[in-house]
Amino acid sequence: MNYSISYYSEAVEAEILGLPTTLQARYVVLTRRMLEAGANLGQPHTDVMGDGLFELRLKGAEGIARIFYCALMGRRIVMLHSFVKKTPKTPLRELRIAQTRMKEIKNANA
Repeated sequence: MNYSISYYSEAVEAEILGLPTTLQARYVVLTRRMLEAGANLGQPHTDVMGDGLFELRLKGAEGIARIFYCALMGRRIVMLHSFVKKTPKTPLRELRIAQTRMKEIKNANA
């Protein structure tokens, strides 16, 4: 495998692994592809949010979830934040959490 996936924190990992069953299954399928192909799988699976931030788009029987992540040097992907989507637009609060965490990760790796 060419890439590795890590998590911003244990809480983020638990949050992602605590998603409803069909969303978890979709997460596993897409992250396996990311390990081989890299951070950007393209639409409809991933979306570029700007400044190195990506969105993993999960859809299942229980609803829709989004996971924000970033790619770092050394082929490392870091999962930053997840949430179950309840509105058509991504809430700004959720995006800001991911952006703040991405800055922390990038500053720590600079």
